[in-house]
Amino acid sequence: MAGNMNAKPYDLAGRTFLFAKEVREFAQTYPKNNLKLSDIQQLIRSSGSVGANYIEANESLGKKDFRMRIKISRKEAKESEYWLKLLKADNPQIESMRVRLEKEARELTLIFSAILQKHQST
Repeated sequence: MAGNMNAKPYDLAGRTFLFAKEVREFAQTYPKNNLKLSDIQQLIRSSGSVGANYIEANESLGKKDFRMRIKISRKEAKESEYWLKLLKADNPQIESMRVRLEKEARELTLIFSAILQKHQST
């Protein structure tokens, strides 16, 4: 994997972009079979949607729109974690990548939850 999740960008837009990029790299290395193809496609969609909705949140039309987009980012991060759990691999190198991405999806979920909590009272 070209990226390094241990050196996460400080800005959330960069971090979510790196997550989506590394998910795509993971998908390219994952063993190809028809059974898992749908799961991989779903993972690619949800991982990209995390950052895309975060960018939209930052361009929001108001507080309500901001919260809705952050909720979608959180939902997509949770969904990415779900697909990654389904894609456990027999290959130790691929499994290591999957575990690291699953951990990042969980961390992003927690970050978006904290943002929502902070903005619930505003």
